[in-house]
Amino acid sequence: MYFAVLIKPKAFSLHCIALSLALLMGATYVAPQSVNLFPANYPDQWTRIAIPPTHPVSQIAQWHLDASRHKIVCDGNGGHEWLRFNHELGDFTFHVKWRFTKLPGTPKYNSGIFFRNNEDGTIWHQAQTATDGGYIFGETLIDGKLTRFNEKKDMKENRLRPPGQWNTYDIRCVGSACTLVVNGEVVNTIQTGVNKGYIGLESEGYRIEFKDLKVRELP
Repeated sequence: MYFAVLIKPKAFSLHCIALSLALLMGATYVAPQSVNLFPANYPDQWTRIAIPPTHPVSQIAQWHLDASRHKIVCDGNGGHEWLRFNHELGDFTFHVKWRFTKLPGTPKYNSGIFFRNNEDGTIWHQAQTATDGGYIFGETLIDGKLTRFNEKKDMKENRLRPPGQWNTYDIRCVGSACTLVVNGEVVNTIQTGVNKGYIGLESEGYRIEFKDLKVRELP
């Protein structure tokens, strides 16, 4: 009987410790927060920036935002630029679907989805949208120096669907590590030289639609 009395308090104590730890973990968990890309004042949340940023922005209004459908259309007729979402992000996920408007012949479709850019885009990281594949390239900081890089060489296959069909990109950045998923498969993971930045969309001469844009900030 004495042996049993000694064991029960110990077992009870261990149970209490386990329960306390579980409650503590639950109390400190912070869920990812969705970012509203189309608030009531959404026109003020997006800014056109020329590429390079020293050039003027075209007077042609080539971007069309449809807040009710969470859709952005670029006519591609207003020069080379990017449309920046004005909220700087730390760790995040970015989901977007896109498709080019199909044209006759064999045009060299080109556009892109930016992430971890600085405010004017001199530091930039882009998920390429073209016919030769989806991959990451850009200019990032390496040892404090702005350095060009291109991860197309690590792309094992071209996972993009042809113009006129929807493609899905998922970008995840945690710290300096960023991963691009193209139509459900990881294509590239890179180490950037920055831990925060802006997302955006590129205009480079072709009509392109973006829809189902979803951003979540990670704790």
